Amino acid sequence: MLGGFVRRSWIPVGILWLAYTVLLMWLISQFSWLPAEWSTEAGVVDEAMVLLQYLGAPVMALVVAVMTWAVIGWRSSGATREDGPPQRDNRTIVTTWLVITSALAIFVVINPGFVGLAEIRGEPNADYVISMHAQQFFWTVTYPNGAEGADELVIPSETRVRYDVNSKDVTHSFWIPAFRIKIDAVPGLVTQAYATAEREGTRDDDVNLRVQCAELCGAGHANMSIPIRVVSEEEFNQYIDDLLAENEQKNAPPPDAPPGDAPPEAPPGDASPDVPSDG
Repeated sequence: MLGGFVRRSWIPVGILWLAYTVLLMWLISQFSWLPAEWSTEAGVVDEAMVLLQYLGAPVMALVVAVMTWAVIGWRSSGATREDGPPQRDNRTIVTTWLVITSALAIFVVINPGFVGLAEIRGEPNADYVISMHAQQFFWTVTYPNGAEGADELVIPSETRVRYDVNSKDVTHSFWIPAFRIKIDAVPGLVTQAYATAEREGTRDDDVNLRVQCAELCGAGHANMSIPIRVVSEEEFNQYIDDLLAENEQKNAPPPDAPPGDAPPEAPPGDASPDVPSDG
């Protein structure tokens, strides 16, 4: 009789679990809390996040269903303070749960795990290579032509860019939220990340268009950020050419001093006559 009561008491839990699962699935399909996608890689990451939400929805629904029915149907009336009857394990349920959860874990490791990483990394080639140098508490950018900048990162749209990341002092982390890419900047080591911006834009369009340090690196860590400007390829090439010319002008040696700044020569009449030597 007790076993029948226990089995019947799980029926409302099953109904609640089904209702919560349907509700969560609908919410996932209708609403998104993910930020705007600005790169091809962002689409891959967001697809993986949505898949994990769908896989996690039934698990969350089961937990919430049990908690809900525990408050409604399993609450104590306060009349007795004794322990309840012992609950015996059900080998079939335990085995089924272990098989299902193990299969889900293996599936997630393969996809989006290995599959997603392969899609993000893509082919090991790029149209441009940009070096990012991290140092407390700022970034220095070196463009393909050798030009250097520190105020912003300018990149071409619809082209594949490889970022060579390194650090000059402590461990930092190169992170572009709008692109969903992040990799550590390690002293003495060059790490690489790839991204393809899909459209033009600036930080004024989206606050996530920025390079942000994502590794606690000291007192100024929170301010270690520079804006990103995504432009056309023609504008990008013009920008780095102008930046290189500006660098060369700053690094050029100062011109020779004009003649007017030289000390005046003594007039001929002031020259001392030669004094004949004795003997």
